Amino acid sequence: MSCNFLLSLNTCTLTTTKSINSFPPGVLSTSSRYITLNKNKRDFVSAISVTSPSVSYPEPPLNVEYLESEFGNNGVSFTKLGSNSYVIKILLENGSAASVLMPSGLITSYKPKMWHGSSIEVLHTSVTERGSTYGYDGGVHTIQGGVSLALDCVGENDFSWSPVSWLLTDVKGSSEDSIQVEIISREMGKMVEVKHNITLKDDTLSSEVSVSNSRSSNLELTGSILSHLNVSTPEATYAYGLERSNFVSKLPLISDFSIMPPNLPKNKETSSSQSWPLSSLKGLFTAKRDVKETNEQTEGEEEDNYKHLYGKMSRIYTSAPRNFTIIDRGKRNSVIVGRRGFEELYLYSPGSSHENYGKYAYICVGQSAILKPVRLGPQQTWTGEQQLHNPNL
Repeated sequence: MSCNFLLSLNTCTLTTTKSINSFPPGVLSTSSRYITLNKNKRDFVSAISVTSPSVSYPEPPLNVEYLESEFGNNGVSFTKLGSNSYVIKILLENGSAASVLMPSGLITSYKPKMWHGSSIEVLHTSVTERGSTYGYDGGVHTIQGGVSLALDCVGENDFSWSPVSWLLTDVKGSSEDSIQVEIISREMGKMVEVKHNITLKDDTLSSEVSVSNSRSSNLELTGSILSHLNVSTPEATYAYGLERSNFVSKLPLISDFSIMPPNLPKNKETSSSQSWPLSSLKGLFTAKRDVKETNEQTEGEEEDNYKHLYGKMSRIYTSAPRNFTIIDRGKRNSVIVGRRGFEELYLYSPGSSHENYGKYAYICVGQSAILKPVRLGPQQTWTGEQQLHNPNL
C-alpha cells in the first residue's frame, strides 16, 4: 500500500548550532532502522531494532521538547512518533517542504513549489508489513522508499560498519532562503564518522554525505544515496540525457529501505523470505552467482538520449553526465538529478506491469560507488552529494 501519511506538512519551524556533546541523554537516537505502526491501534509503536553487527547503541527516551527548544524556529518543527522516533519537518516561505524520519535518517518527503502555485510530491514511499519473519505476529509495518543512505565501510582487521542510527546535531539557515539539517552517525569506537547534510532550497533538495576516517589504516566505502522518485507509471517515464553513457546491467541494489516487486531475483545464498541487510550491500555485487545470473550482467552503451523506462531494468552507468532529467509524461512533471563526488549512477525501473499510481509506480536513482569503491586513507575525508532539482518553479 502506498503511503503519504508522513508527507503532509503543516506550519513548521528553525536554527541554532549545538555541539553533539551538548545534547542531554534524552536526545540521543536509538538503534531502530524502521518506524513501525500497529494497524489495530492505528498508532505508532516501538521500532524494529536493526544495527550493524559491530555496533551497539543505547536506547534512552526521546526528548522532542528539547529538540523544539533548541532547533524549532523559522522553518523547522518536530513531531514525535512512538517512544523513540520523530519527524523533522522543514518548510520554506515559498511553500517547498521536506520531511526526515529519525533516527533512521530516511527522507520521506520532498514537495517543491510548482509553477501553478501548488506543490507536488517528488518522492515515493510505501508501508510494508514485516510479518512473522521479523519476529512479529502480524499488524506491524515499516516505511520504505524516499531518499536513504546505503553505505558500507570496510577496513583492516575485519572492520565492518554501516551508519544505522543518526543524531540531529545542527540546523542552519532561514525559511526565506534555505534550511540545512545536519545529522551524524558514528562508529562505536568513534574512528569513523558519517555526516549527512540535508538542504532544502526553493527549487532543490540536496543530500551531502561526508565520511571521515580517523583510523590508522585505509577504509573502503561501498554504497549509494538511493532515491525513489514518484511517477504515474514507468510506462510514461523517460530518462533524458544519458546517450552514449557506458553501463553495466546488474541485479537490483537492495537496501533496508528499498521497495522491490515480488519475485525479484535473489542471490543464491539468500532465501526468498529474507530481505537484504545493509551490511550485504557490497556482497550483492561480489558474491558468487550461478551461470544464468552472470550472463545477465552485461555491459553496453546507452543508445537513447530519451530513454523509455517502461521495461524492467537495473543498470549502473559508469560514465553518465553529472546531471540528467527524469520526465513523467503522465504527471507532466520532471526532476533534474545531479551528483558530485560519486562516479557512478544507478538506475532501476520495476517495469510497467504494475498498477498505475500504485506501490511500484516509481523510478529508483542512486548516486553510487558500487563497481569502484571509494578508498580513504588515514585521517582523510570524502564527500559525495545528490541534488534533486525542480525545474518547474
